[in-house]
Amino acid sequence: MAPTSPLVLVGPMGAGKTSIGRRVAKALGIRFIDTDAVIQREHGPIEQIFETHGESTFRAWEREAIQNALGWGGVVVSLGGGAVLNADTRADLATCDVVMLTVDPRVVAGRIQGTARPLLTGEDPMERWRRIWQERRPLYESVADITIDTSTGPLQHVVDEIVAWARPRAASSEPRDTAKEQS
Repeated sequence: MAPTSPLVLVGPMGAGKTSIGRRVAKALGIRFIDTDAVIQREHGPIEQIFETHGESTFRAWEREAIQNALGWGGVVVSLGGGAVLNADTRADLATCDVVMLTVDPRVVAGRIQGTARPLLTGEDPMERWRRIWQERRPLYESVADITIDTSTGPLQHVVDEIVAWARPRAASSEPRDTAKEQS
């Protein structure tokens, strides 16, 4: 049974939200929406948006993409790492099933190396990543229903764990449980 409310993946850059989200959606037989991909399709590469229009314009377009994605109902949505900075987005996530993906800094180094992520330019990318992770972690934790680490093991194990967690929630007609779970 597919979820009727959005299943949303949050977490830091390099945690695997897009790769895992795509596979979870396929396993559940529902649509996958990556809000960063939506923004890029509509407005161009994110690094160019930051350079040309600035972060505030990107965040406004991100908010719009998130509102549209969450409006689809039973979908899997991957949010950009900074999406939780917006208080309205955090409030919207209260009606969703939210999975926080985490990753060890030693592992993420290989995942983000050579990428054009605008928030990691201009200084040591790993130092910047650590600082951003520490700043945003409480926000991720505040919206998450379950936390899953993606640092080790096959990606499919993470996908299977999310699907196993999501299916009973989709079958239940009870209101969303706000108790936090840790994997």
